[in-house]
Amino acid sequence: MNLIDEIKQAWGWIGITPIEIIGENDFGNLIIKDADGRYWRLCPEDCYCEVIAANRAALDILCRDQEFLRDWYMTELVLFAKEKHGELTDGIKFCLSIPGILGGEYGGSNLGTAPLVELVRFSGDIARQIKDMPEGTQVRLKIVD
Repeated sequence: MNLIDEIKQAWGWIGITPIEIIGENDFGNLIIKDADGRYWRLCPEDCYCEVIAANRAALDILCRDQEFLRDWYMTELVLFAKEKHGELTDGIKFCLSIPGILGGEYGGSNLGTAPLVELVRFSGDIARQIKDMPEGTQVRLKIVD
């Protein structure tokens, strides 16, 4: 299964019909074009996938916004992750072991690496499970084999 199909399967429940991946960063964030010409950002560390631009012109404007670019490139966190884990290899991205949305810290012992496809699957599954919970709800992760 290719990455577009993985996005459809993991995140289709939010209404995205992905057709092309426009960009990706070292933490597995993706900019995705959908069938309606909108652009979405999939953010595995915070378990969200949302529209960031209604069309290409809006995306071009967003990509000149310094705040968006700082958030997108995550330069300081990437440098820290590289010091801890080394350079990335094909298909592998840095990640938060416990997603930020579940209280995981952005750094320290919470930094790890994982295959991009697993980040897409995991974040979509977590997001689906917590989508209706009020902010601040306590969550217990249960790992099963």
